[in-house]
Amino acid sequence: MINNKNFKRNLHIDDLIKDAVENNEGVIGLNGALMVDTGEFSGRIPNDKFIVNESSSSENIWWGEVNQKLSEENFDHLYNKVLETYENLTSSYYVFDGFAGDDIDNSLNVRMITKKAWQSLFVNNMFIRPSKDQLNHFSPDFTIINAYDVKEENWKDYGLNSENFIVFNIQKKIAIIGGTEYAGEMKKGIFSMMHYYLPMKNVLSMHCSANVSASQDQSTVFFGLSGTGKTTLSTNANRPLIGDDEHGWSDNGIFNFEGGCYAKVIKLNPDEEPDIYNAIREEALLENVVFDNESLEIDFADGSKTENTRVSYPIEHIDNSVAGRGLPSVAGHPEKIIFLTCDAYGVLPPVAKLTPEQAMYHFISGYTAKVAGTERGITEPTATFSPCFGGPFLTLHPLEYAKLLKEKMKRFQVPVYLVNTGWVGESAQSGAKRFSLPKTRFILSCILDGEIEKSICVNDIYFGFAIPSSLGDLNKDILNPLSAWDDVDKYHSSAKMLVEKFQENYKLYDLGDDDILNAGPKIPS
Repeated sequence: MINNKNFKRNLHIDDLIKDAVENNEGVIGLNGALMVDTGEFSGRIPNDKFIVNESSSSENIWWGEVNQKLSEENFDHLYNKVLETYENLTSSYYVFDGFAGDDIDNSLNVRMITKKAWQSLFVNNMFIRPSKDQLNHFSPDFTIINAYDVKEENWKDYGLNSENFIVFNIQKKIAIIGGTEYAGEMKKGIFSMMHYYLPMKNVLSMHCSANVSASQDQSTVFFGLSGTGKTTLSTNANRPLIGDDEHGWSDNGIFNFEGGCYAKVIKLNPDEEPDIYNAIREEALLENVVFDNESLEIDFADGSKTENTRVSYPIEHIDNSVAGRGLPSVAGHPEKIIFLTCDAYGVLPPVAKLTPEQAMYHFISGYTAKVAGTERGITEPTATFSPCFGGPFLTLHPLEYAKLLKEKMKRFQVPVYLVNTGWVGESAQSGAKRFSLPKTRFILSCILDGEIEKSICVNDIYFGFAIPSSLGDLNKDILNPLSAWDDVDKYHSSAKMLVEKFQENYKLYDLGDDDILNAGPKIPS
């Protein structure tokens, strides 16, 4: 490990912010939040992520595009290169010791080593902060060393895809990061390790948000890819937040992996998302937002740096959170499961009830759609499938997680609903607006209070799931795509195209279970 002992360990958050400002890493902005730019990369670089091919873990890993192999020899070269830069530092570096998993039986002791103060502030926000006694007796289970300024020029010689690298060595319980300053790599790196360790203990690791009823006896889990509304929709004034992104489901119930939230702030509207907006205050960290250099006023609508503008903050900043009440971020077994999707084709209904087999099909599929402007090169709606709604973070084969979900859904009798937060009645390409957030919130309230069960349902002609024919005072026509579209012919052509995409994708992950396969979408004869 690093021989240089000139480090600051678990520095008080005020001192981290002070160091960041003094080191010209960022400036103080809205309500005292620190604002930084993350350099060359404003998001993850998945093509540069590797796992060391070693004997203790190799047979378990889901090798392929998500988990690329790197030899032990090449890891050692990169590891020594990273260590050397730390040992030659003339300034202090930062160490954060804390926990992933707010469940003592299923937590991971994590150590984060960074060169920048703001990166240490990030992990201080995102992981569970130890008490003084816990810190005095701390021993890491997994360590990430962040060397954002280290690149490998001879990357082809060392099995890399570029001069940047994120490499996990499960045997040595160490990961190294080089070439990217984006701190989200540390957060998602530990998430990947939780995806490795927990299923071995029959605990389901989930890319989801979760909240609980005010009486704390009815929890809800929200699955969904980035941009579908996991953070926004789980932040509910009437339901304390458990967490916004990463959870485990054990025999005792669900628990948050994190001690903070990492919310998108592009086009942040304080009227529609007041909890997130109000969480932007001292201790919060804003990334890549555009602001006036003199007034420091933020233009949340400006995505010229990136559409992936973010804020991280301790979960206690959400006043209506379980942690904000001074309690562990845990709850009993979920009463409801929500699959969120942002369908840019306008084919899926705003809400549908899924059978257990349909739920398994859509969990394995993990569908959403990217729209023009959200990523470089995206010029029209593009279907995206990510198994288990978190493919980039899975270390085991997706079927391992799907089997765990199936077992827990059956054991605890949990119903599943699909909620489309994207476009309804026409595609994003038409120029129409996305389905309104207030209407989505109303639909969720109907699910959570059981109102949806009173509605007579009809089956979607392509996807087969049950669509309520009415729901409160919502316009009935918007609930079923068949009536929501003015141009019915265009609806049918769009629906057939999307069904074919689902079918083609599912071939990659077929369980060999005919009941699940038959629950997938079909083009009517």
